[in-house]
Amino acid sequence: MTVTTETREVGGQVGAARRHRDGVPKVAGEFAFASDLHRDGALFGATLRSSLASALIRRVDVGPALRIPGVRCALTHMDVPGRSTYGLEIPDQPVLAADRIRYQGEPVAIVAADTPALARRGVAAIAVDCEPLPALTDAEAAILPSAPPLHPDGNVLRRIEVRHGPDAWLERSDLVVVEGSYELGMQDQAFLGPEAGIAEPTPDGGVRLDVATQWLHVDRAQMASSLALPEEKVHLSLAGVGGAFGGREDLSVQIHAAMLALRTGRPIKMTYGREESFLGHVHRHPARLHYVHATDHEGRLRWVRARIVLDGGAYASSSRAVCLNAASTAVGPYRCPAARVEAIVAYTNNPPCGAMRGFGAVQTCFAYEAQMDKLAGALGLSPVELRLRNAADEQDELPTGQRFGRPAPAARLLTRLSQHPLPDMPLGSTFSGEAAAASQPGDLRRGVGWAVGFKNVGFSAGFNEHSTARVRLDADDSGLIATVHTAACEVGQGLVTVQEQIARTELPVAAVHLHTADTGVGNAGSSSASRQTWVTGGAVRDACRAVRRELVRSVCELAGCAEDDVTLDLDGARTPESTIPYAEVIGGRPVEATRVFRPPRTEALDDDGQGDAHFAFAYAAHRAVVDVDAELGIVRLVEIATTQDVGRAVNPLGVEGQIAGGIAQGIGLALMEELVLEDGQLRNGSFTDYLLPTSLDVPRIRAEVLELGHPESPYGLNGVGEPPTIASTAAIAAAVRDATGASVARVPIRPEDLVAEREHSWSP
Repeated sequence: MTVTTETREVGGQVGAARRHRDGVPKVAGEFAFASDLHRDGALFGATLRSSLASALIRRVDVGPALRIPGVRCALTHMDVPGRSTYGLEIPDQPVLAADRIRYQGEPVAIVAADTPALARRGVAAIAVDCEPLPALTDAEAAILPSAPPLHPDGNVLRRIEVRHGPDAWLERSDLVVVEGSYELGMQDQAFLGPEAGIAEPTPDGGVRLDVATQWLHVDRAQMASSLALPEEKVHLSLAGVGGAFGGREDLSVQIHAAMLALRTGRPIKMTYGREESFLGHVHRHPARLHYVHATDHEGRLRWVRARIVLDGGAYASSSRAVCLNAASTAVGPYRCPAARVEAIVAYTNNPPCGAMRGFGAVQTCFAYEAQMDKLAGALGLSPVELRLRNAADEQDELPTGQRFGRPAPAARLLTRLSQHPLPDMPLGSTFSGEAAAASQPGDLRRGVGWAVGFKNVGFSAGFNEHSTARVRLDADDSGLIATVHTAACEVGQGLVTVQEQIARTELPVAAVHLHTADTGVGNAGSSSASRQTWVTGGAVRDACRAVRRELVRSVCELAGCAEDDVTLDLDGARTPESTIPYAEVIGGRPVEATRVFRPPRTEALDDDGQGDAHFAFAYAAHRAVVDVDAELGIVRLVEIATTQDVGRAVNPLGVEGQIAGGIAQGIGLALMEELVLEDGQLRNGSFTDYLLPTSLDVPRIRAEVLELGHPESPYGLNGVGEPPTIASTAAIAAAVRDATGASVARVPIRPEDLVAEREHSWSP
């Protein structure tokens, strides 16, 4: 991977290329993941999950499980101490199913036993009497008035209607109009570390949980409610996380392990196997999108109509927020004076869907970028030229009426990207092995595709967005030692390294210690929405500056000088008279400060879908080059080039990793990753059958990082993690269209679809 940045700083501060603190231990097999946790005397928990996607529960009998020697406890919904349901936005998901099964994999009962094998045996012995019901698995069918309701308020979880611009624009007939329908399959986060944690009773009558998660405080709130405990008696600490990508925002083992620990009085370890993990966390929303775009004859957008239907699965999770993001990003980073957007998320009997990298913007980018290519073809313009003519600037408005704001870099990113040379690899050189043996040179085609994507950073629509950091300064003979304590979850993105860099930027420290993230400090929000470096980084910066000011005041008291006369160096505090060792300045009383950082406020959309719902946006442009065997339907990636504005590269090495990882997930969605469901039944819930990109599937990545500086953020930084996924899928699909002439209206692109379309409609 080739990466170009404008950053030149050296050392351990903001702007330096730093290795991830956890990188070497993870590669060496020395890192302790949540599934590696151990407690003496621990029991092992397991969950009975429904094999049906839709059913009525008549009876659950745990007696057979309890008769197995070594099975210590078996619980059902009757044993939930407090509120029987939970949820990120709407508490609609049962802790344990009571009378209704709404998806395959729904938890029905939990067991604790002396060994994992006994726990599984106990689960298998539980007798469940169910009446199967027809599964409602089509989101379009689910929102029809005649559809049977899966929840008391019906199957429409959220509907957003956006009316932007005058109706007169939509009535003009002297325009170039293109129309298209698009579909995306269900993608899994496919993190390598399964859900895991250990719960144990505490002397205060509460419970302690070490768990792999993305948001400690929201876990605690949901747990406390269902356990009938005050939040101060529910203590959470982050255990080693083996990837997340949105899949750990919702609860997994948390309440179940705690219930078993409180009932048995013993530590409880719960770890999902891979197949259970596929059933035990949310996925990316499958979507169907219908678009109509209209431009004048110079290629300038005049109006867009869009209908977006998202399959939310059985429970709400974060689907309402995903729907908001889809509605907000529906037109893309383009200037459009009029838009009518309808975004709907539906309940179905499919597995629940929720947060995954890109969070609503991936689905819309695939569709609106396909439409831009259609317009380019209809107008006789290049894909780049059409996009440049419509790229929004900071004064232009989203369909929600919000201005894009600074820096609005879509045109600059695309211009820089278009200047990158195309790869000089010969046609077909990416084919190897059986593909090379089966392919005929005359069937090979090369295609180039372009896409620009964007997405909001952070939480939106009036959410109380903030993060908290506590910084303590101690001193010894080596100098100052900073301890940084936040509840922000390190899920592999490098946040621990970023926090250390910020502390070293703001303070002349000899060492930085990072306290384990836990609920002993204020809320940091979720490690999602590309927000943590912005908000937790801001909180750490502000807390560091607060302790620095206090340190300077202490020096002034000792030396009898003014604050402007104090310089803080690594070896001590320098004053006009002398250099005072930090151990003497601090003495036996550490300096400590806690600060809360808040980004700009946002607001909910009104009835017309208008409002400043987001506080910032992040952008990336991608160019994909592919070779396609038009006869066999085989696609091979030659290169992906990208330009991305990161505001400020706090850690250029971390930025490089985020870009490469995000593109790999975009490749997966474009070409291979899909959870296959039949009547609500998951058919490929294993890494044998759920196909993931390997190192052989990821081509050369040419990345140019722009540091345009965001005016509202700490150090000018911006979110990095999601834009690489948003636009890469769309660019790959565009390249396949360019190579073959196929419509490519659905991802992942299946070989059989390319071959079938060629046989029916392509010209040789």
